[in-house]
Amino acid sequence: MSRRSGPRRPVSEAGIRSQVVAMIHGNHKSCIGLCETQPAMAEGIRALLAGTDDLVCRWAVPNLLVGLQLARQQPVETIVLDRSFGQQAVLSALDELRLLTPGIAIIVWGNSMSEAEALRLLQSGARGLLRKSADLATILSCFHAVTKGATWMEDCVFRDVIRPSQETRNDLTSREQQVLLLVEQGLKNKEIALELGIRPGTVKIHLKHIFEKTGVHGRYGLALSGMRLRGAIPGQTTTEHRRLT
Repeated sequence: MSRRSGPRRPVSEAGIRSQVVAMIHGNHKSCIGLCETQPAMAEGIRALLAGTDDLVCRWAVPNLLVGLQLARQQPVETIVLDRSFGQQAVLSALDELRLLTPGIAIIVWGNSMSEAEALRLLQSGARGLLRKSADLATILSCFHAVTKGATWMEDCVFRDVIRPSQETRNDLTSREQQVLLLVEQGLKNKEIALELGIRPGTVKIHLKHIFEKTGVHGRYGLALSGMRLRGAIPGQTTTEHRRLT
């Protein structure tokens, strides 16, 4: 004997449309890959992402080379690289990922990071810089911002470079503005002198005045400050330290 199914309730057009939208958009999660040397830390990030509606850890490996291979075989939107692999290894990984998986977002995180290293990583294509000791809300803020295409770094990396305002920079002379722009582009004193047709000693004098007027000390600080003022780095906290600690 065949069973008779009960009467089906009619589904409205609006209901069908909402179901389709949910299937297309509601269930999508941005996939994140972890290259993390500490298994316990990797599991912690897995658990953290599992509690979100839009992020998921697709894979986690303690080996950088394996991570690069997985980035091709099991694509993700974002990769988190452990600073503990070493600066040169991480920079090489950034170069390879840019070539093999264009458009992928990369976060570098670690226990400590100097201003010079932070600038080098950003210039090499990193979109997020983060401390391992950051609180959970900060970690998620970074992950969400980077997966959406933003560049993100905690303010505590900036030390005193978060102080200068656009008004402060407007106090610079036209020549000082030119020197500042070239410093932000990563040029050295001799290169700046050649570009502007002046002597390296004159560049040093201009830099001294720029440091005094902006309150920033060090060319790396100037470059990071420039990125900050251009809105390239939203940041999160306002604590000032020389290093990420």
